[in-house]
Amino acid sequence: MNAPSGSQKAAEAKAPAAALPTAPPWWRTLRADGPAHVRFALGASFIALLLLLWWVLTRGAATEAIISPSKLPSPGKVFGSFGAVMERDLIGAIIATLSRVFFGVALAALIGIGLGVIAASFRAVGAAMMPLVIFLRSVPMGALLPLTLLWFSIGEEQKRMFIFLAVVPFVFSDTVQAISSVPERYVETAQTLGASRLQIVVKVLLRLALPDIVTSLRFQVGLALGYVTLAEAINTETGIGALINTSDRLGYQEHKYLILFIIALLAFGIDACIRVFQRQLFYYRKDL
Repeated sequence: MNAPSGSQKAAEAKAPAAALPTAPPWWRTLRADGPAHVRFALGASFIALLLLLWWVLTRGAATEAIISPSKLPSPGKVFGSFGAVMERDLIGAIIATLSRVFFGVALAALIGIGLGVIAASFRAVGAAMMPLVIFLRSVPMGALLPLTLLWFSIGEEQKRMFIFLAVVPFVFSDTVQAISSVPERYVETAQTLGASRLQIVVKVLLRLALPDIVTSLRFQVGLALGYVTLAEAINTETGIGALINTSDRLGYQEHKYLILFIIALLAFGIDACIRVFQRQLFYYRKDL
């Protein structure tokens, strides 16, 4: 075989290197997170677009609006009723509702996480409990509410227990899933080091699953805010649900929509606070 000549070597040296493929932008990449400020701007823009659409559909006189004000009041009328809603003790209603939500979710966390850890660690216990959990998860909220009225009568206890019963099966299931998702190699390593079963459950399984369990609780608080309004709409004088029920009876449609907007803001604020706490506590989890 002939060796390359000097001119061939010079030509190869001058030839441009092949261009490396460039990664597509993050918005075209599956499951890619963009900059936080861009994601915030996108979310804010979408909300602004919805508000603009709301205004377009309800602007003008009652006879000119695309959607009748009796069905959907205009944004100006809804947000303009804030002072009137405040005079109806909005702050007291929020405090009453949040106290019921936090009590019910806290009790569900105490029992659901405890039983979930045991059920995931000892499969025989999980097999025995799962039929009841599936039943509770399948009961519609509209059917669960009359049952709590029958069991606990009308009062503060009924509302708190309604939240507890609505949330606890999901906390249990999510805890079982989180514990079961811990890789087996961590358990085997702990056993090799001589750890007891209790130490493995508490210091290995529960510790590694805790970030996902907190995520479940974060979601359950948001759901509980929606559930509690069902209980508060029945023979209750305090709470956000009672305000909605009274507004409906009095025909204050703008009050109802404003209160629903406030519920969404509360859920968003609580979720953001828990997320910040979660990221600080579990800083090693970049997916939170």
